[in-house]
Amino acid sequence: MKIAVIGTGYVGLVSGVCFSDFGHEVVCVDKDPAKIDMLEAGKVPIYEPGLDDLMAKNVRAGRLTFTLDLAAAIDGADAVFIAVGTPTRRGDGHADLTYVMAAAEEIAKTAKDYVVIVTKSTVPVGTNRKVSEVVSKANPKLDFDVASNPEFLREGAAIDDFMRPDRVVVGVENERASAVMSDIYRPLFLRDFPVITTDLESAEMIKYAANAFLATKITFINEIAALCEKTGADVKQVSKGMGFDGRIGNKFLHAGPGYGGSCFPKDTSALARIGQEHATPMLITETVIKVNEDVKRRMIEKLRDLCDGSFNGKKIAVLGVTFKPNTDDMRDAPSLTIVPALVGGGAQVSVTDPQGHHEGEALLPGVSWVEDAYSATEGADLVVLLTEWNEFRALDLERLASSMTHPRMADLRNIYSQEDASKAGFEAYVSVGR
Repeated sequence: MKIAVIGTGYVGLVSGVCFSDFGHEVVCVDKDPAKIDMLEAGKVPIYEPGLDDLMAKNVRAGRLTFTLDLAAAIDGADAVFIAVGTPTRRGDGHADLTYVMAAAEEIAKTAKDYVVIVTKSTVPVGTNRKVSEVVSKANPKLDFDVASNPEFLREGAAIDDFMRPDRVVVGVENERASAVMSDIYRPLFLRDFPVITTDLESAEMIKYAANAFLATKITFINEIAALCEKTGADVKQVSKGMGFDGRIGNKFLHAGPGYGGSCFPKDTSALARIGQEHATPMLITETVIKVNEDVKRRMIEKLRDLCDGSFNGKKIAVLGVTFKPNTDDMRDAPSLTIVPALVGGGAQVSVTDPQGHHEGEALLPGVSWVEDAYSATEGADLVVLLTEWNEFRALDLERLASSMTHPRMADLRNIYSQEDASKAGFEAYVSVGR
């Protein structure tokens, strides 16, 4: 089949590359000439393990191309996927659908033959109905259907998630659109991966409900961690004991400095707003949003206590600033709350992150970027382990401690233990929920 993907951001590029690996003819479209030039040169504008090799493979096979020309991209396409950004709208917390609707209108004005217009972007319930209205208004003669196909990609594991998904969700209105979507996902169906077909509204809601629930699990265990610290319990043992219950599961039960990233903050905010608009408040989700911000502030107080009540004049090393490992994404990362508090409090902050420098340099003014953990901790009064990159999981703690002026560690990902730190020569060590 021929597929056009509008938007070469995280979702659009990963989807386009993976669709081409299914054997489809895929054209990825973007309005940014620099991005298209980069892609045509074989360079990937985002960090996602394995994506560059898979992209190169399918470009060589002739199944994957990139263009600025929307008309050429959708000419003869069986389906056009809208994979543009839906950032949180300033002022009301709702998802900004400006780019989605603009893409829908452009498709309407350009398409000539029957096409399925598929919303891949995360959008509020009812958006696909609005897309249909926009397309019909822009081109009343166009023969088309709309479909909702939300993504469930974890940054750092996106290719595996696309190729071996827990499920694929497809919202359609009729058999004609369903048949097109079935052909697109046939390689997954043949390998018995679940492809769930629903109505448009249910598909849209599944995405928000799933992400809000995962954000709730993270926030719940972070609240339990705070209570563990007061009562003497160990949150790692509590999480393990909870996770063996099949009704609960062990994923997303790791205490830390709060969730961030491109999905959870945006999607919980949007779901809360949808509930308010329909006079059905999402009280649990609203509380999750508040508690997650409180968690980040609680981490700052942990660090302040380790610095004898003041950051002023202290040298602090921060290991990891992306919201999670194996990504360069800084969106709503806990570091964007915690690091400015250190700098604002008068600390001299050294930062290292395997992939965070490019984005982080603009987002974290006033810090010094260094190559590795050992350079960051030289002469430091405190080391803060903020993102659990693999290279931070097996550090030589004795080397770290011996290079520091005051060997103190805030392990906000619970990678090490009090025993490990004490043996290595750290005079103070704190973690989360232990």
